[in-house]
Amino acid sequence: MSGYALVTGASRGIGKAIAEALAGEGYNLYLTCLNSEDTLREYSLYLSEKYGVIASPSICDMGDYKAVEKLFSGINSLDILVNNAGVSHFGLMSDTTPEEWDMIIRTNLSSVFYASRLAVPLMLRKGKGSIVNISSVWGEHGSSMETAYSASKGGVNAFTKALARELAPSGIRVNALSLGMMDTDMNRHFSKEEIEDITEQIPSGRMGTPKEAAEAVISIIKAPSYLTGQIITLDGGWC
Repeated sequence: MSGYALVTGASRGIGKAIAEALAGEGYNLYLTCLNSEDTLREYSLYLSEKYGVIASPSICDMGDYKAVEKLFSGINSLDILVNNAGVSHFGLMSDTTPEEWDMIIRTNLSSVFYASRLAVPLMLRKGKGSIVNISSVWGEHGSSMETAYSASKGGVNAFTKALARELAPSGIRVNALSLGMMDTDMNRHFSKEEIEDITEQIPSGRMGTPKEAAEAVISIIKAPSYLTGQIITLDGGWC
């Protein structure tokens, strides 16, 4: 076995693909989601049977520190943390309510802090570890109609760089994978025409896939120990 990995938001899309990629590398898994309990349990069983690993599913609101503490009370060893849980929000900033803003920030940014805060002591015991935060190109460039989402992912990027500086002397790496337009449920609010217009702007001529994102995460985990504090972009040459 390669060790233990926690993937948040693992019931669908990118998190689901990352979980399978890690299982394929021999990692025992802790997997979380917020709403799709049956789906996550079925998927965990599938991964356990196919790859011969232990996959433990948990329902957890990663934006609730008490809930994250409860999750970590059952985790005794951790080598990899993939902070993937997140939500999108599309609309004018002036139409975004304070409640929506708080929900986006707690889900996309506070969750990264909460999970990292509790994962780091487990990694310090081993003198090694890798944290990969799933971010977005809008965290670097900003997107019209996605102000709150862009702000949350910009926070993830700054958090990544700052924490990497703190933990590098301890042998723990912290990086972020900044994704472009991906073929996931999160982008289903776009119409077919809007998707076509966007993909015409992407040099690769298409959206990325969850499998490609998962392969990029594995590459980051396997990278030399000198790779830390980086925001690595996967966007088909878009931004």
